Amino acid sequence: MSLIEHFATLEDPRIERKKLLGLIDLIVLSVCAISSGAEWWQGIV
Repeated sequence: MSLIEHFATLEDPRIERKKLLGLIDLIVLSVCAISSGAEWWQGIV
C-alpha cells in the first residue's frame, strides 16, 4: 500500500478557499522531508 492510498481516507479539515496544496500532497511531502532528516517545519518547506 502506498502512502497516498494509506492516507486517502483522511478528511481535510481546512477551509476550502485557503488550500494551496491537497492534504495528501502535504502529508507525502512531510513524510519525505522527515525521512530525509528534516526536524522542523522550516526543513519541510
